[in-house]
Amino acid sequence: LCQIIVDDDDSKVWSLYDAGPKSIRCPVIFLPPVSGTAEVFFQQVLALTAWGYRVISLQYPVYWDLMEFCDGFRKLLDHLQLDKVHLFGASLGGFLAQKFAECTHKSPRVHSLILCNSFSDTSIFNQTWTANSFWLMPAFMLKKIVLGNFAKGPVDSKMADAIDFMVDRLESLNQSELASRLTLNCQNSYVEPHKIKDVAVTIIDIHLRQFHGTRYAAISPAMVSAEELEVQDSYLNSNQESDNQ
Repeated sequence: LCQIIVDDDDSKVWSLYDAGPKSIRCPVIFLPPVSGTAEVFFQQVLALTAWGYRVISLQYPVYWDLMEFCDGFRKLLDHLQLDKVHLFGASLGGFLAQKFAECTHKSPRVHSLILCNSFSDTSIFNQTWTANSFWLMPAFMLKKIVLGNFAKGPVDSKMADAIDFMVDRLESLNQSELASRLTLNCQNSYVEPHKIKDVAVTIIDIHLRQFHGTRYAAISPAMVSAEELEVQDSYLNSNQESDNQ
């Protein structure tokens, strides 16, 4: 685990794993979700480096503003002497990847984007009005907010292990780290599509989730939470209304 400071503020420390051949000048960089650290992508790092890829998995320091994050990330890439990169982002990491591509569109630093369970508009969380108050909340309350998004009910053993690991990673984050990430996650912002239209984008989604709650579901209803079914019902209803129009 390497720790790098690129800002004038010595408290802003980027933590990262850089694996694979250093001769590769356009690596894949993994950006974690709110609850994640640089360690959460270790399975992907192991698999990809075994195939010869250079992979960097990082953990961002405390930033309270999206442009501040983009400036810090640009300085990190300069420090690593990387002019172009592929970015893989999960949830918040995916949003930050898109914002960085948008921010650097006049002098592109992002060659491609891979987005997993991500978003392009923070308004979907309906928390833009509370974003500026996260810094006041105690750590236990912030962790409760994040844990509310974790899967509940019976899951298979591999999923249970993954959830336990993510909970452990969440516990390793301090109050300011969590508060700043939730602030970036929820402050009023969206990705301007025309600024990233030339970037190759791959969206990773769970294909079968769109059929939950219908007769085409490939999963037992007992394994799907009531909240997820409710969201899926509203999604299906909105699609039907669009078709009718």
